[in-house]
Amino acid sequence: MFTEIDDWKTGWYGISIGLNGQEIDSLVELLQMIKADPEQHFHLSSDFEGNGGVGDIEIYMRDEMQKNNMALLSKAIEPGDEF
Repeated sequence: MFTEIDDWKTGWYGISIGLNGQEIDSLVELLQMIKADPEQHFHLSSDFEGNGGVGDIEIYMRDEMQKNNMALLSKAIEPGDEF
């Protein structure tokens, strides 16, 4: 797994996460686990090598009362395509 932080210089940041096939399978299994047991959660954790970066991302089942502040979007747009 590989992560990067992109500082957009606006106060907002992008985070990219690169996964291989086995990691995608593991992520799907973990997502299914918390869907079946909402009291559970899991982490994407760094090896903490280098000068810094993304240290940890916690994944949990959001409480329905908790307001959304992000959304899932569709697949990437092909070069040259418009929205």
